[in-house]
Amino acid sequence: MKILITGSSGFIGSSLVDILAKGSYEIAGIDNHSDYYDVSLKMDRLDNNQQFDSFKHYELNICDFESLGKVFSDFKPKIVIHLAAQVGVRYSLENPRSYIDTNIVGFNNVIQLSKEHRIENFIYASSSSVYGGNTNVPFSTLQKVDHPISLYAATKKSNELIAHSYSHLYQLPTTGLRFFTVYGPWGRPDMAPFIFLKSIVEGNAININNNGNHKRSFTYIDDITEAIRRLISLPASSNKNWDSDSPISNSSSAPWEIYNIGSGQSVELMHFIKLIEEKTGIESKKNLLPMQPGDVLVTDADCTDLEKKIEFIPQVTIEEGLSKFVDWFRHYYKI
Repeated sequence: MKILITGSSGFIGSSLVDILAKGSYEIAGIDNHSDYYDVSLKMDRLDNNQQFDSFKHYELNICDFESLGKVFSDFKPKIVIHLAAQVGVRYSLENPRSYIDTNIVGFNNVIQLSKEHRIENFIYASSSSVYGGNTNVPFSTLQKVDHPISLYAATKKSNELIAHSYSHLYQLPTTGLRFFTVYGPWGRPDMAPFIFLKSIVEGNAININNNGNHKRSFTYIDDITEAIRRLISLPASSNKNWDSDSPISNSSSAPWEIYNIGSGQSVELMHFIKLIEEKTGIESKKNLLPMQPGDVLVTDADCTDLEKKIEFIPQVTIEEGLSKFVDWFRHYYKI
């Protein structure tokens, strides 16, 4: 089985390659190694993945339709897992053009080529950010997501809409995954878990927005990759009970599905920091700040529909996951 993974040197992408390459899959990875965060970390992830004979890497930008098309033609994948994106909520305030280029143009390039090459299962990354102004938690895929509060969230919502049009017009099975605050070994340096841990270890103050009055559904990387692995053999299908007079938000008469992937446990930010302090044995210095533009107060994932589909629920507790994350951090940075 040939699988094409975009964003294969990213956090989730590289972790997924590491899992799938140990199985009976032949994998092509695409990444342009953008400098949004530490490129050396991305290259180290790539080096780790290149130990597998079943993995082949292509360095290119998904906005380059011609080069991307050549990979499709040469590799001939059966499944596409599209994880490449310009990520980050706050950065979208500074550089909105990069989100339009990568998350809209790039996404359309990948899904258009998937349609042309008759891909059997198209899985792509959405985000919990699409819930935007919603305050009814836990977030359910049955809720409407019409009020994004960041451009990043808006581009992810647009991905879901574009995917639906391709599923409807061309019967391309598409599955969108709304990730909830993923953390763990090889994690992203721009995300709160990594920033907090790095600051604590280095003795720097942590900037804590909204005075710490946030809650997040922190989700360990292994639970994310296991869910995706199970979805590989379960492409989206049409909802046989679809009622166009009373449409619902997570399925369709087309082979299009949307799922949350989260831990099912929303953790207070200050408790999360306390757990890092306990694991490292270091008390943090805290710099309490007001609410930042684009932030949401609480994320909490209702994943019951995904659990029914793949017969799996997250297994890693926040205590266990943070312990593994801190151990990796110390080893990687030789602390």
